[in-house]
Amino acid sequence: MTKKKIIKRNEIGIAFIKASFNNTIVTITDSAGNAVISSSGGACGFKGARKSTPFSARTVGITVGRNCGFEKIHVIISGAGPGKESAIRGLQLAGLQIGLIYLAHNGCRAPKRRRV
Repeated sequence: MTKKKIIKRNEIGIAFIKASFNNTIVTITDSAGNAVISSSGGACGFKGARKSTPFSARTVGITVGRNCGFEKIHVIISGAGPGKESAIRGLQLAGLQIGLIYLAHNGCRAPKRRRV
């Protein structure tokens, strides 16, 4: 079995981390928004309640970071799960340089609906 060749890309990638209470999903895209690689706690072999642990989030970050082909990334975090910081730490352990960290949320509350 031959190893898969990793393509080195010169551009900066964007890592989207969705940390829910049940799982942590990390997706890395290029600058245009096309998904390059994605993984989750369940895809890394964790089942049940172990998918939501910080250890599984770190494992997901390491797995995605080693196979993405980027050297520098920006990180966008969403969700309130326990694996937010650990996923970033996993990306750093994979050898990626992290530039910008953006904490996304749902924004302002929408105005009330107009009733006539």
